[in-house]
Amino acid sequence: MRESTIPQRPFGRHQDRVSILGIGGYHLGTIATQKESTAVVRTAIDAGVTFMDNAWDYNEGVSEIRMGKALKGCRDQVFLMTKVCTHGRDGRTAMRQLEESLSRLQTDHLDLWQIHECVYYDEPELHFARGGVVEALDKARQQGKVRYVGFTGHKDPAIHLRMLAHDYPFDSCQLPLNGFDASFHSFEQQVLPELNRRGIAPIGMKSLGGDGGPISRKAVKVADALRYAMSLPVATTVSGIDSLAVLKQNLKIASTFKPMTASEMAAYRARCARWAGDGRFELYKTSAQYDGDEGRKQHGFPTRQDMAV
Repeated sequence: MRESTIPQRPFGRHQDRVSILGIGGYHLGTIATQKESTAVVRTAIDAGVTFMDNAWDYNEGVSEIRMGKALKGCRDQVFLMTKVCTHGRDGRTAMRQLEESLSRLQTDHLDLWQIHECVYYDEPELHFARGGVVEALDKARQQGKVRYVGFTGHKDPAIHLRMLAHDYPFDSCQLPLNGFDASFHSFEQQVLPELNRRGIAPIGMKSLGGDGGPISRKAVKVADALRYAMSLPVATTVSGIDSLAVLKQNLKIASTFKPMTASEMAAYRARCARWAGDGRFELYKTSAQYDGDEGRKQHGFPTRQDMAV
């Protein structure tokens, strides 16, 4: 393996360090072939990317299968994370999903297991209910199948704060962080300071708005958007990468990364603010467009496939 050119940061209050750029697992399942997705993962690892994101429900398991095959022979070179998708179901369901994830990923343990997509307002209480998914987090750690645990979500900072209000010793939290978020229902302003106060590793996502809309509309440039997200006090920024071309673009940004100054960050926020007010580049906050089908089914909402018929 070549010498890493990607900077690393501490994983919250722990001694582990992770690369400032992470590989988003969802997009691995959208690439045409296993060979191409393996090339993305292996090229990233060779460049020094260590953080690997995934989830049990991504592309009906294909994303985990793709990553498991890509990591064969180099599992110990990465910090591997996937997510459990109970959406209010019990801890037994969570443990079943964990075993399926471990099998697909071809590993006997995860570095990080997170409760996926806390986007429904009744879910914090369901997660912490007796026999719920939080008990499964504890059980998985006790069994040595999981090193660290956390939760994710993209809908409303208030839901994240309700998860944190239970004072459970989460190791990480994944949240949308970008220049538009800074002035619109802001996770950066409301949640990020609390995570850092507690030593919970913040994992940034949706630096380009989830679908690259700000880039295609020429509101911001990729390099500026990623640099801003990486300049925040986060452990890593997960980026959806669906080709070697996109990977090489992001590797260049990460390998030459210099944090924005306070004045540069303020100027970038101001530039984004005029686009941010109606939520056009953060539809995951204002609509169900980005809510996964697994959560929709558990809450009785139509899936994306249902709505496409």
